[in-house]
Amino acid sequence: MRRTSIMLVAISALAFAAGAARAAETAEPAAPSPDGPPQIVVAASTQDMLGTATTSSEGVITRQEIERRPAYRVGQYLEAIPGLSVTSHSGEGKANQYLLRGFNLDHGTDFATFVDGMPVNQRTHAHGQGYTDLNFLMPELFGGIAFTKGPYFAAVGDFAAVGSARLSLVDSLRPMLSLSAGTVGDRRVFAGGSVALRGGTTLLAAGEYFHLDGPWDNPDNLRRFNGVMRLSHGTAEDGWSATAMAYSGRWNATTDQPLRAVEQGLIGRFGSLDPSDGGYRSACRCRCTTPGPCPAPTNSLPRSMACASA
Repeated sequence: MRRTSIMLVAISALAFAAGAARAAETAEPAAPSPDGPPQIVVAASTQDMLGTATTSSEGVITRQEIERRPAYRVGQYLEAIPGLSVTSHSGEGKANQYLLRGFNLDHGTDFATFVDGMPVNQRTHAHGQGYTDLNFLMPELFGGIAFTKGPYFAAVGDFAAVGSARLSLVDSLRPMLSLSAGTVGDRRVFAGGSVALRGGTTLLAAGEYFHLDGPWDNPDNLRRFNGVMRLSHGTAEDGWSATAMAYSGRWNATTDQPLRAVEQGLIGRFGSLDPSDGGYRSACRCRCTTPGPCPAPTNSLPRSMACASA
């Protein structure tokens, strides 16, 4: 009898402690003191990869996390991948430079990138094999990023010796118009939206104009135009989609300058010995898919896909 009473008291104490802890978890945080430091709340979305991911070197970044991430250039959204650094040189219209796990991946060599299953790396390019230009993307259309790191994923294919990223696009978008401007000649206009058609089909259209000068004595004067049209039906598991993308960009480039030119006063820190340096790029991409498996880091290629790039 005495042992039973002790057990009941212990169980009651545990239940009371659990209830108090639960109440503390659900209670609203106390209001900050006016004399104390300001409170900063950090929130991030998560996706349970248990039973899906085969190693800790792969994962998925959700659209909600991408929407909260500020970025100076579109390629920097890939920095949501742990350990990946994205920078640029020779003008903002050029493909970004990638660094991951101590490797300098140049402009995409050994880092495979896909957009809705469509490979982005250029197999032959005058500047470098695997050249990956992401300037044709608009962040508002990102659906998520599935990534791998390390040479463990043979299914990803070529250019993935150090890592890979698979970006998905949304099928629907609430109508929006966005205007933004900054202090280094950056101006951006974005407009897009989607409408529901008959039979469960959705039509999405979006366009972007972006201008950037940068801090240089010879302004980048980047002028970038993007346009996307996407027709989709059903889901990734049981549906189809057709996407057309067009991109055009022109820019000046302030690249590496000799230190002696700066020390001799020929140019300033942000100057250029060759103001005629620059570039131009245009591209059109088309993609059609039939039903396939859900996106995952190593299993996101549709069952049937046709794509073309020019």
